[in-house]
Amino acid sequence: MLLLERLIRLYAPHCCLGCGAENDVLMCESCRAVTPLVPSRCYRCRSVTREFAVCELCRKHTALRQVLVATHYEGVAKELLHKVKYERGRSGIVEMVELMAPLLHLLPQDAVFVPVPTATSRVRQRGYDQAVLLARAISREWGLDVADVLVRLGQAHQVGSNRRDRLLHLKDAFRTQRTARIRGAHVVLVDDVLTTGATIETAARVLKKAGAKRVDALIFSQAG
Repeated sequence: MLLLERLIRLYAPHCCLGCGAENDVLMCESCRAVTPLVPSRCYRCRSVTREFAVCELCRKHTALRQVLVATHYEGVAKELLHKVKYERGRSGIVEMVELMAPLLHLLPQDAVFVPVPTATSRVRQRGYDQAVLLARAISREWGLDVADVLVRLGQAHQVGSNRRDRLLHLKDAFRTQRTARIRGAHVVLVDDVLTTGATIETAARVLKKAGAKRVDALIFSQAG
């Protein structure tokens, strides 16, 4: 954890979003322990698969092969993410990473983690990009490689759009930079919430085109 975050927690303690107890975190260890986790399944059709693999039928429609999701976008997990994204509660990244941690053993140690960039207008409003913070926090804790190779183009916000609209809006939403970092690599996209899947599918196609050998994803929560 960054020194600034430690100082903030020391002098301005939080109340746990789950039980209300005053402490130095937004979600205490006890509430994290009872947060419902997403079972291993295909992210598109929700059929049960091993280790969050994309099922054989859905592989025809996506460049992704494995999409690991920690929890459901509901209850305390949803409140935590809302704090991080809309109330500048960046310290909540720590609890998000704790919930995602059990999934990391399913990924290779030499994987390159690539955050899915947020629209720059959102970043200006918040002062940070939550996906970048997630990826960097994972990197610090487990010594994994992070590469900011995706660049977001345009300012289209996807909240409330259906899958068809999202795919249309995102058609030219990303470009890559410093692609030597991912050429021939096993890339893992990192993001906060999965809704229709259009964003990570578009990003995966761009990364494959840039030379990534394989693209998977690690997501904090899934809606619906």
